[in-house]
Amino acid sequence: MIFFDKVSKIYPAHLNKKENIVFKDIFLRIEKGEFVLITGKSGAGKTTLFRLLIGEEKPTKGKIYFEDKDLSKIGHGKIHTIRRKMGIIFQDYKLLSTKNVYENISYIMEALGVPDKDIERNVPELLELVGLESRAYHYPDELSGGEKQRVAIARALVCNPDVILADEPTGNVDPYYTMDIINLLLKINEKGTTVLLATHDKDIVNSLDKRVVTLSDGVIVRDEMGGKFRL
Repeated sequence: MIFFDKVSKIYPAHLNKKENIVFKDIFLRIEKGEFVLITGKSGAGKTTLFRLLIGEEKPTKGKIYFEDKDLSKIGHGKIHTIRRKMGIIFQDYKLLSTKNVYENISYIMEALGVPDKDIERNVPELLELVGLESRAYHYPDELSGGEKQRVAIARALVCNPDVILADEPTGNVDPYYTMDIINLLLKINEKGTTVLLATHDKDIVNSLDKRVVTLSDGVIVRDEMGGKFRL
């Protein structure tokens, strides 16, 4: 489903700074329906990996495939067709403060041209999935960190994506709600959606018994099924 084929990402030297080698000839294959944890120290390239996959960054060398499509051959004007197959969850939620929970989800559907009747049906279904039916008309500043992240997850699901990219989704969440977010991602994965979870939370990694890919110094140093947190 996803294949990084000998991918390098190097930012050139600028002024008095040396070139920044984020990745060096990495190979990574992820199959449909997998739940994969991407770990590594801050700056190891977890976010860059996701940015390459959604086309916000281009590899310096190598190719990236998504569902057998070579992303390097997809022009900037058409990359949105690929992004619609990916749901992206950020650490900082990226909710609109002037819109309530329902509107934060529905406005994306409106932008995609989804008919009103489908929005009226789908938004409540998504809110039920993430357990926020009773918070539909609350605004972001009235929500806990865990609730905000659940709104972000619901929003990432609006296009029924094939893959979820979750970039440190529990980083700003109270530890009390951390496993709520992880359990929701597991539930989504059980429905057949591929999940890539970038995290440096040792407890999350060690509790899940899932495939763990560890990045360090520009390379994949470990790729283990049922892996543990080891840097």
